[in-house]
Amino acid sequence: MTSRANDSQNDYRSASRIVSVEARTVTIPLENPTSFSTRQVFARDYVVVRVRTADGHEGQGFCYGGSRGGILVAGAVQILLAPLLVGKSALNVEGLWREMYQETLLHGRAGSVMRAISIVDVALWDRNARAAGLPLAQYLGGTGQATVPAYASGGYYLEGKTPDKLGQEMASYVKMGFKAVKMKVGRGDLKSEEARIRAAREAIGDDIILTLDANNAWQDLATAVEYMKRYEPSNPYWIEEPFSPDDIENHAELAQRTPVMVATGEIEAGRWRHKELIEKRAAAILQTDAAVCGGITEFRKIAATAASFGVAMCPHWFHDLHVHLVASTPNAQYVEYFPDDQVLNFRRLVDTQLELRDGELVVPTTPGLGFRLREDALDQYAAGLWA
Repeated sequence: MTSRANDSQNDYRSASRIVSVEARTVTIPLENPTSFSTRQVFARDYVVVRVRTADGHEGQGFCYGGSRGGILVAGAVQILLAPLLVGKSALNVEGLWREMYQETLLHGRAGSVMRAISIVDVALWDRNARAAGLPLAQYLGGTGQATVPAYASGGYYLEGKTPDKLGQEMASYVKMGFKAVKMKVGRGDLKSEEARIRAAREAIGDDIILTLDANNAWQDLATAVEYMKRYEPSNPYWIEEPFSPDDIENHAELAQRTPVMVATGEIEAGRWRHKELIEKRAAAILQTDAAVCGGITEFRKIAATAASFGVAMCPHWFHDLHVHLVASTPNAQYVEYFPDDQVLNFRRLVDTQLELRDGELVVPTTPGLGFRLREDALDQYAAGLWA
């Protein structure tokens, strides 16, 4: 290697040297407590990370920390990961992922620790895309799409929301241009659930895709099958998270008992567990969340494995992140989009909102993720300082 080539290599390595990794927890209350099949949410914890390098570039990462668990994720970043990363090159994403994973083996290969790895990994990819002057989707090897399909996610259980009001909500998303919508199921008894889904289908018509999210509602196969019998006449496209994420066998068994596709994976971590879901035919659609599964690095491995089995990717939540992954993943089908920022109130922390065009999301064309976190909003909802 020539002296000039050596100097050039040393320059970019020096420029990409990580000088700081900081994490912060913010807690944003919901204006109206929102219910799923098995729980109610009053506030959301988010953890945000920023990674700075010697050349002044900064990458951002973020994840959901549950209703009260953000401090655990932030602590994992600060205690376990930051000391490991400072001084290393941000360009060595694969190597850094392996080091973070090995460093945290004793503390958890899922949950808060894997979320910590995920958000640091997202921040590294964001930093590198910004340094290259490319949108993240293009930096990842985009598919060339200017827009990507999205479905409108809503249909939560709220006090006073009748089946008619639910239908009106779903119809409002269709008027916005969406060709697919999602609603919550599994909280009520058989009769009330049947009324809700029928009202939704009648309101949106037969040509709109209707998907169902049970949020781990059922404990046994027999109960799930009974509910699915009530849902099936309304022609749902998928049933999401019917059981606990650990109950892979029942996911696979239900897939054999209903014509409705089973979708899951949003709380799953690591390529190995996703591989088990695929091999056991427990999911026709993977809803892998890059802010949960191990970051963008791990999401890409999971998506490649899924492609080999003909399984589609429909990532969960955080449309600001997943618009880039759907736009750079050939077997990705939809981005989950939340028209209501009361539900995904993370949107209050970002300075640029995604553009919607005819029910599809416009892929950002500015460098990195395409937005910045608002420091004023972080200060407003802070549960602690940057550390």
